[in-house]
Amino acid sequence: MSAAAPSAGGPAESKSKAVATWLSFALGSLGAHRFYLHGFGDRLGWLHPLPTLLGLYGVHRMDTLGQDDVTAWFLIPVLGLMLAQSMLAGIVYGLMPDERWAERFNPGQPVRKTGWLPILGVIACLMVGGACLMATIAFSAQRYFESQVEAAREISQ
Repeated sequence: MSAAAPSAGGPAESKSKAVATWLSFALGSLGAHRFYLHGFGDRLGWLHPLPTLLGLYGVHRMDTLGQDDVTAWFLIPVLGLMLAQSMLAGIVYGLMPDERWAERFNPGQPVRKTGWLPILGVIACLMVGGACLMATIAFSAQRYFESQVEAAREISQ
């Protein structure tokens, strides 16, 4: 039995910074970037799908029941935060220096220069992540102030 036995999927494969960045952009709210980097045994990766699906359920509830659905008010910001955090992960991965990437995700392998693909992913993550974060803040603030106005009307009557 060797000390460095290969995993069930074979020998350790090289992890691409560009792939991790774009996975974080496209499917990061479902944890795809974490599963790519750490495998399906990653506990943090499994914490991504449920809040994302709950947020999507909130969008469906608001579409079906209208804007007065209080449950949707709480679920939609969860989706926005999941999208924003996955975009942040994509930014962190894309901007990580190649030497640090190799040390962290490809130990014992030579440093590979990544080129422009991760940087283009970072740009996409910045655009979408900023929009998601601002929309989540605006939506939450609007719902909070609307509930305060309704509470004030009830008190005054």
